[in-house]
Amino acid sequence: MTGSRSNQTLVIVAMALGLLMSSLDNTIIASSINKLSEDFNVFDKVSWVFTAYMLASTSTMLVFGKLSDLFGRKMFYLIGIGIFLIGSALCGIAQNADQLIWFRALQGIGSGALLPISFTIIYTIFNDPKDAAKMSGVFGAIFGLSSVAGPQLGSFIAEHFGWRWNFYINVPIGLASMIILMIALKETRSDRKPKIDYLGTLFLIITTVSLMLALEWGGKTYAWSSWQEISLFAASALFGTLFILVELRAPEPVLPLTIFKNKMVLGTSIICFCQGVIMFSAITYLPSFTVGVLGQPNSNGVLTPMMGSLIAGAILFGFLQSKFAFRTLMLYTMVMTIIVASLLSTISSHASNGYMIALMILLGFGAVGPLMSVAQSAIAANVDPKYMGISSSIVGFWRNIGGIVGASIMATIVNNNLSRLITAGASQAGIPADKISTLANPELLMRAGGDLDPQIRGFLQEAMGTAINHGFILSICIGVIGFVTAMFVGSSRISSKKEQQPAVASHI
Repeated sequence: MTGSRSNQTLVIVAMALGLLMSSLDNTIIASSINKLSEDFNVFDKVSWVFTAYMLASTSTMLVFGKLSDLFGRKMFYLIGIGIFLIGSALCGIAQNADQLIWFRALQGIGSGALLPISFTIIYTIFNDPKDAAKMSGVFGAIFGLSSVAGPQLGSFIAEHFGWRWNFYINVPIGLASMIILMIALKETRSDRKPKIDYLGTLFLIITTVSLMLALEWGGKTYAWSSWQEISLFAASALFGTLFILVELRAPEPVLPLTIFKNKMVLGTSIICFCQGVIMFSAITYLPSFTVGVLGQPNSNGVLTPMMGSLIAGAILFGFLQSKFAFRTLMLYTMVMTIIVASLLSTISSHASNGYMIALMILLGFGAVGPLMSVAQSAIAANVDPKYMGISSSIVGFWRNIGGIVGASIMATIVNNNLSRLITAGASQAGIPADKISTLANPELLMRAGGDLDPQIRGFLQEAMGTAINHGFILSICIGVIGFVTAMFVGSSRISSKKEQQPAVASHI
């Protein structure tokens, strides 16, 4: 890829807009669920508004990363953003829940291209990898900020303009990104005709979708031991095995398994999975703790300091990559994950605002923010330049898988503990036996806590606080796994000069 300094700046702006837009849509609709339910009157399908997007984006991420390696970053970024904008416009005009779910899936397919290719383009327009690492810190901050800020921004838009504008707002942002990129980014093209791994692509998508559906439905829609869950896990294992067999023999595999022979690539993938667990668990349950247990009117008090510290951590560690080995930075992040998760597992239902703010700063600056930039750079520095697109996809793929696994397992832990604690203390708290199942719903304290009898509300707050405490034990265990993994990733660090840069141009 070529271009002047001014063109480089324009490309960065275009990538930032696209990344902001796609990562916002992961969570922006969360706060509009009540209004969506009012319009469409279908409560049982509302969760699919999230699930369809996450399934589509995660299952196509690796595919788009590989296609960008084969056919060009610019082409597939523009294809991805085009699909995303069509999906956004259709979501805005959806007339029922089924339409919205299908249009969200279309949005998700487009999003699967935007995240990995944005980072790939950044790594290929900078001659010095240290400059690319610094910029990856900024982009990591954008991704983290928009992921956490989505519900707050979505709530504001839905309240003042209607929930449909959460989708319409993407159109001008996306068009601006497309136009800037078409003008500013020039790329060379390969003369060879690449071979597409159709079978591997199909098996990868089936494996990912089966696994994510099993995790999404497990313990909620279906019991973990149900035939539906067993079938989905079996399908994931079967097609996952077939995928590996195909990739080992494919002339141009969609996921070159040889890159995992590098300790840094394999270790970073595991650590990104660990990051996804702590990040999604925190985003899911800290608002519940703040509103339901501490009785705050909203979750802004915890999410805002977490956003600020996350941005600071991502940007600072983008710069620190030129000073320290990746392993050192990863070990710091995993130590902070263990510390923060330990504190979250013991937090009192009477915790002060100051204590919560301090915890959120530690979480954002230590456990989540740094890896937003470090993980991308660590993998990019350890793969052949022709695999730059697929390597950027790996980070987002494993973070999303970790997030689904973490949120699913934590939901099971929290729900089971809450039900057990309420059942054990119901008679003492004056709760009738026929009301136990109703009161064991974590959403109750979030939505109707003020309408409950003060004695029952206090009992439920203690029970819910304890249940969420127990849930964060999962993050402690995951942090330990991440720490041990980080010890063995090797001593790789960013070199002062990117010798393979000329080779990159021949593949884009």
